Amino acid sequence: MPIYEFHCEDCGKNFESLVLIASAVNDLTCKHCNSSNIKKMISATSCQPAKGSPIPAGALSGCSSRSGFS
Repeated sequence: MPIYEFHCEDCGKNFESLVLIASAVNDLTCKHCNSSNIKKMISATSCQPAKGSPIPAGALSGCSSRSGFS
């Protein structure tokens, strides 16, 4: 289940929301001011290696500090 980041065009605040199905994004409102004037933001992904994977745990720790994402 993906967690999406949103930006409210009315109050200017950002918030996250767990979205179970893609169509539910249309029903979301801002958690701060209850406005429906929100935009889904592009955000960095995060992954974890599978248990027993030969990939070191720190190798998939997200974007580098030079990527522009925080």
